[in-house]
Amino acid sequence: MKLQVALDELKLNDAIKLIEDIREYVDIIEIGTPFIIAEGVHAVRKFKELFPEKEILSDEKIMDGGYFEAELGFEAGADYVTVLSVTDNLTIQGCLKSANEQGKKVVADMLCCADLSTRVQELESMGVHILAVHTGADQQAEGRRPIDDLKLMKTLVNKAQVAVAGGINSKTVKDYVALDPDIIIVGSAISNASNPVEEARLIKAALKERV
Repeated sequence: MKLQVALDELKLNDAIKLIEDIREYVDIIEIGTPFIIAEGVHAVRKFKELFPEKEILSDEKIMDGGYFEAELGFEAGADYVTVLSVTDNLTIQGCLKSANEQGKKVVADMLCCADLSTRVQELESMGVHILAVHTGADQQAEGRRPIDDLKLMKTLVNKAQVAVAGGINSKTVKDYVALDPDIIIVGSAISNASNPVEEARLIKAALKERV
């Protein structure tokens, strides 16, 4: 089980400092969507240079131009790029073509997916590598949690890996770990913590208990 740390709202230098501080606990560094908008794929390239032993995810949330946009992330050093599950199959197939040419992986972000059971089958049939249960920040503000979607996802998936994101922290992480996802994604709970190193340590310890 891997810990993915999402970098969303930090400035570049602050994000670098955070990852330096929590380096030993992180498996995947996510260059989050706001970060990509602010810094471009330069941020992907920078983190791959500074942390070569870590996997990098470029959270592009691709909605069109699948092959081209995925290639931008992969060529910058990303090991994973994200595509929104609600987009056209042709876009997802373009992302997969780019990934498979370079030995990389595509993550389908299930944000706002209305019919998980049908879409999971379709995505797996296309060969999507990872399906990410995601409760967005705006949905969290209304009280929604991703754990129910994760429970459902685990009953539907046959071959893809499963990731989960949405307000997870050291106090709630064990509930998610118990459902055995492949990747747990944590963002503001670490980056905004009074002690980010301790928060990351506690979360990583919970993941290790399941291994």
